[in-house]
Amino acid sequence: MASNTGNTILALLTGAAIGAGIGILFAPDKGTNTRRKIREGVDEAKENLNEKFSEVSEKLVDKAFLTKDNFDENFENFVSNASHKTEELITLLEEKLAALKLKNAKFQK
Repeated sequence: MASNTGNTILALLTGAAIGAGIGILFAPDKGTNTRRKIREGVDEAKENLNEKFSEVSEKLVDKAFLTKDNFDENFENFVSNASHKTEELITLLEEKLAALKLKNAKFQK
């Protein structure tokens, strides 16, 4: 989803920069003024693109940390549950072993 958002923003900024550039080129003005306006437009588009890139990067990093934290929490819960189940299984096996020892003791008499 972040990739689609980034692509959309990039497309909008590119379209805006192209539109501004064409508008400046067809405007009746001196060549030096036109070049200055184009340069300013390109610089502004670069700044906007860098800002949007930074925002998207921050969101991705935040999402990665949330996902990692969520994974760590789920893993800890899994290990804890597995530990409890292991204890239950050991208790059950000990009870079965005790019952088998009693049956075996009856055969030995």
